[in-house]
Amino acid sequence: MRHLKKGKKFGLKKGQRRAFMKILANNLVMKEKIRTTEVRAKALRPEVERMVTHAKKRNVAALRMLMEKLPKEAAYKLYHEIAPRYDDRKGGYTRIVKHLKLRKNDASKMATISFV
Repeated sequence: MRHLKKGKKFGLKKGQRRAFMKILANNLVMKEKIRTTEVRAKALRPEVERMVTHAKKRNVAALRMLMEKLPKEAAYKLYHEIAPRYDDRKGGYTRIVKHLKLRKNDASKMATISFV
């Protein structure tokens, strides 16, 4: 039974999956908009939104938590540039836009995830 098991596995082991999500989150923070598969975007959204919520607290503990989950440049950008934009917003910092065109090699559904 899959009770209390959240998140997709992506066919990867635990460490590989964490590294993969860290790379996706890093790319989203640095570029502020990425094109990926729908499933990856849906898995990335709650992680990034949680990071933005932590960054909005504007304290040292929040910055250190971000630096655990993101590379240094991305953590600083999220803390100093992205999070202040959403001070008056309670949630929903990202948007997923689904594309009609499928990926050519494996026909995966594609989507764009970006900050609102």
